[in-house]
Amino acid sequence: MATARTLFDKVWESHVVVPETAATPALLYIDMHIVQEVSSPQAFGDLRDNGLKVRCPQNTIATADHATPTDAKSLYGNFMLQDSQQAIQVRTLTENCKEFGIELYDLDSDRRGIVHVIGPELGATQPGSTVVCGDSHTSTHGAFGALAFGIGTTEVGHVLATQCLQQRRPKTLAVNVIGDKPKNVTAKDLVLKIIGQLGIGGGTNHVIEYRGDAIKALSMDERMTVCNMSIEAGARAGMIGPDEATFEYLSGREFSPKGEDWDKAVAYWKTLNTDDGAVFDKEVDVDISNMTPQITYGTNPGMVIPVDGVIPSSGGDADIEQSLAYMGFTEGEKILGKPIDVAFVGSCTNARISDLRAVSEVLRHNKVADGVRMLIVPGSQAVKREAEQEGLHKVFLAAGAEWGESGCSMCVGINGDLVAPGKYSISTSNRNFEGRQGKGARTLLASPSMVAASAVAGVVATVD
Repeated sequence: MATARTLFDKVWESHVVVPETAATPALLYIDMHIVQEVSSPQAFGDLRDNGLKVRCPQNTIATADHATPTDAKSLYGNFMLQDSQQAIQVRTLTENCKEFGIELYDLDSDRRGIVHVIGPELGATQPGSTVVCGDSHTSTHGAFGALAFGIGTTEVGHVLATQCLQQRRPKTLAVNVIGDKPKNVTAKDLVLKIIGQLGIGGGTNHVIEYRGDAIKALSMDERMTVCNMSIEAGARAGMIGPDEATFEYLSGREFSPKGEDWDKAVAYWKTLNTDDGAVFDKEVDVDISNMTPQITYGTNPGMVIPVDGVIPSSGGDADIEQSLAYMGFTEGEKILGKPIDVAFVGSCTNARISDLRAVSEVLRHNKVADGVRMLIVPGSQAVKREAEQEGLHKVFLAAGAEWGESGCSMCVGINGDLVAPGKYSISTSNRNFEGRQGKGARTLLASPSMVAASAVAGVVATVD
């Protein structure tokens, strides 16, 4: 009788080229490699220095997202002619892709956007595949039942040259979500609660599989939000078993199989869920039955509380005390009603069309509070088009928000979209580290709805 296997087991074992030994990692075949401008220049330089070609250019796509401006005048003006570090990074990516024969969705492409948004949009992310990118939030693609993880610059070069990667087999962690998701709780709240319970190191050296009826009830956009932040719990990757929602999402997309190949692919994808009786290295139950919307208060995503809660005691922990000092918070202080300066909607976590629709519902017939800057950045040009076709941008602009071009924007703060020192930003992004959104910036992570409600109120607020 065959041994029961997890989703991770099935994907890993089907991609091992050379098995792992005590002395050497396994050699793993990579199905899809997504390249961006920040992590690739050295990798292409290594290929050039060693006289190597890209092994499988047909399995590689590229786009610029981290350094690209979100202001249309900057983007379509003289950006590529500038001597800024950002423009140089984008130009270098363009030149490298042309030299090595990689398909690039450049600044003029209607298919460009954040790497972890366009991969699924194009159907390049598929169940049972391995996906890598030189960006830690590659875990997003695990929402489709793919094994997806970020890699370093040297590893980017290895995958370009060989389409393979050396990896030690990680352990498995089942996060069993118990109970039904309350109506006012979003996928962002759900994953923040999970990270808060696991801690930022709770998933270290593990691949998380998110399980339970509440997970299966999530849309694909919501599943991507959950898997995106797996890395914030220290995990190597996050995965959700594929189902009819997955297949419906992928049907007809550019890179998706067609005709008989589609039927064969779906038949295979249906075999990928974890078998009954499969054993995980670790299991954790997370009860969401009575949870409320969540928000971070510190300088890592594990420092999270219910929005109607209070800042907890440091317990004498020096790191927590330092975090509270940086944020300007004191234990016992309420976070609800805390004044904010910036509201940011965007990033690979929450910049899809469903996120923008949720924001528009809050902003419709409302105005952004005086003194608050609200920046809304779609995750891709496809999302931007869809939002504009639905008239969402008119709602945003009428409310006093800024509507940008696609890109990472204020999530990482390297393209000029910054929060000033000491100012508070409530953000849909995935990280709240010191200086993440700008030197001295103070970041609160929350759902799109909460960010929009706070922008209108001028203080941390929730949707009624």
